[in-house]
Amino acid sequence: MRTLIVIPAYNEEKSIVRVVEHLREVLPDYDYVIINDGSTDNTAGICRQHGYHMIDQKINLGLSGTFQCGMKYARKHGYDAVIQFDGDGQHRPEYIPAMAAKIEEGYDIVIGSRFVDKPKPKSMRMFGGNMIELFTKLTTGKNIHDPTSGMRMYGRRIIRFMAEEINLPPEPDTISYLIRCGAKVTEVQVEMDERLEGESYLNAWRSMQYMMNVCTSILVIGAFRPKIELED
Repeated sequence: MRTLIVIPAYNEEKSIVRVVEHLREVLPDYDYVIINDGSTDNTAGICRQHGYHMIDQKINLGLSGTFQCGMKYARKHGYDAVIQFDGDGQHRPEYIPAMAAKIEEGYDIVIGSRFVDKPKPKSMRMFGGNMIELFTKLTTGKNIHDPTSGMRMYGRRIIRFMAEEINLPPEPDTISYLIRCGAKVTEVQVEMDERLEGESYLNAWRSMQYMMNVCTSILVIGAFRPKIELED
C-alpha cells in the first residue's frame, strides 16, 4: 500500500527540519510532501535549501485548503492512503505503520488517539473535546475518544471526496459527517509531543470558539447535509 505523508506547514522555520529529518530516519521508505501555506517566515527557503519535497502555496489558504492540496496531489499520483502530519513536531512517525495497517484491514479513516486506553486530563480544552465526542456519539452512534486529534489517516474512498469537495475540511465535524455517510472509522493509541517552537493558533478563546463551531456543525449542519456515496 502506498501511503503519502502530508505535512501542512505555516511559519514552521524553527521545527520543519527536525520534523522531516526524524520522519525520514524512522520511515525512510514512505513518501512525504510539505505543503507550505504561504508562510511569511523562511519555511519555504529552508525546505528548498535541504531539498525537501514541497508544494509552495504563495498565499495562505488555511489548514483546509492546504490539506486539500495534499489530497489532490495524492489522488493524482495514485496513493492508497494519506496521513495528516503536523509540521510543529507534535506527531510521532513511529505510529504511522500501525495506522496504515488499519487502512489495509478495510477502515476508511484511522485516528491517532491519545485516549484509547489512557485517561484524559481535566482542562477546559479537554472539556471542549469531550463535548465534541458526546455530540459525535449522539449523531452517529460512534464513540471517538480523541475527536480533535489532527493525526488522521484516510483511505482511497475518502481521498477522492476530500480532494474534490471544498466543504470537507480535516476537522471533527467532517469525521462525524463521513461516519453518517458510511465511512468505517477506528482509532490507534499514540503518544504526542508538546510543541517545542512557535505558538499554537488555538489559545483559550479560540479553543472555545472552535468547540462551539464544531459542535454546531455536527448537530445542525450535519443533520441536514445530503449524504455522499462512498464508492469503492
